[in-house]
Amino acid sequence: MQFLRTAFWVVIAVGLAFFCMANYVPVTVRLWGDLVMETKLPVLLIGAFLLGALPFWVMARATRWRMKRRLDSTERALVAATAAAAPPPSPAFSDAPAVAAIPDSPAPSSSFTGPA
Repeated sequence: MQFLRTAFWVVIAVGLAFFCMANYVPVTVRLWGDLVMETKLPVLLIGAFLLGALPFWVMARATRWRMKRRLDSTERALVAATAAAAPPPSPAFSDAPAVAAIPDSPAPSSSFTGPA
């Protein structure tokens, strides 16, 4: 599985490198008023992609953090519940007689009277 992940990122990186080499041209961006920014096209596109991916990355990290906290609290509650439900240890020597095994109930008799 690690190989597939590495191969995927290598293909993405090679494609991005070819895109950058083919489109490395200056671009003029008018921001507001008289403010103008000149940059290369790949820098502008990669920056726009990262800016657009930022909210989803933050949301994924927040969800992961919240789920980790919920799992930790559930695990703590499970440990507390199993510790409270554990039977007290029985003494090694007891004066009480041993409990006889209860015999199994007899199997119900089956009657073959024909189709039901």
